[in-house]
Amino acid sequence: MHRWLLDLLICPDCTGEIPLTVNSGNWEGERLEDGMLGCAGCGGTWPVRNGVPRFVPEQEDYAGGFGFQWQRWRLTQIDRLNGTTLTTDRLLTDTGWDRDWIAGRLIFDGGAGAGRFSDALAVMGARVVSLDMSIAIDACCETTRVHGEAVQCIQASLYAMPLRSAAFDAVHCAGVIQHTPEPERTMRAMPRLLKPGAALGYNFYEWTWSRRLQLLRAGFRLFTPHMSQRALLKFCEAMVIPLFPFSRLVSRLRFVRFGLRFLPICASHQPELSREQQFEWTLLDTFDWYNPRYDQPQRHRRAAEILAEEGMDDIVSGPGIARAHQQSPARPAC
Repeated sequence: MHRWLLDLLICPDCTGEIPLTVNSGNWEGERLEDGMLGCAGCGGTWPVRNGVPRFVPEQEDYAGGFGFQWQRWRLTQIDRLNGTTLTTDRLLTDTGWDRDWIAGRLIFDGGAGAGRFSDALAVMGARVVSLDMSIAIDACCETTRVHGEAVQCIQASLYAMPLRSAAFDAVHCAGVIQHTPEPERTMRAMPRLLKPGAALGYNFYEWTWSRRLQLLRAGFRLFTPHMSQRALLKFCEAMVIPLFPFSRLVSRLRFVRFGLRFLPICASHQPELSREQQFEWTLLDTFDWYNPRYDQPQRHRRAAEILAEEGMDDIVSGPGIARAHQQSPARPAC
């Protein structure tokens, strides 16, 4: 944990934004690797382990499966390691942000997982606070360590974020909202972090008619969230290994590839990826289909309504995305 993160941390339990202090632990220069944070208001304490402040008791981690997932595929979707710009392109397209605007901004990445988007933001010059509820945050910390102090990681819930209000230039949250217990509450939780005029970008599963026809996926999900992680991995491998060659062939057929969404695997065949990378992404995305406890697609029009109810401006929504800005009398373009 770098010292600049401490300036943003507040007690997640107290009314009002009471700053946290370091009760124990030794700074090594500007970094605290292990120690204990405390609140003078309520007396609460939280550990810092391996450089990560921890605000989630292990028994309260409903997203524990993501810890296994993102340790297993920690490096798979990192642009600078896989030789593509897939993650960066998706982030810029979904948010509408300009690459040059991102440089130098303080950005919150909610539900960071292995740090796919946090890493891309850091490459573009941002300072990032990456938050995840699960031990996937350790994968994120390791992935982004190459950026030095630019990325700071926190293990905490989106429903009890230990972060000051009106502190961030932007909020980013992708692929997370549908996997939380209360998606609307999740969408309402993050706007408070934004400075006046700051930008927000959400990406989520959209509720579509075709999802109702994904009968195999729906049937398997009746039991897959209750499987052990290793058993689920073997289950996914048993489907992906035989179906991958077929899905790869079909993905090249213009009018037929629409049918891939009805297979029991999530076929990922981006042409930028090698065959081996496509297989690994397909296995990862299939695991990601069946692993989460919660899988609740949203309607983008409702997401826009929620942001409006939270006082956001310049709201734009489309299938699977919602963008907005915090109210401000004068907002610089981004």
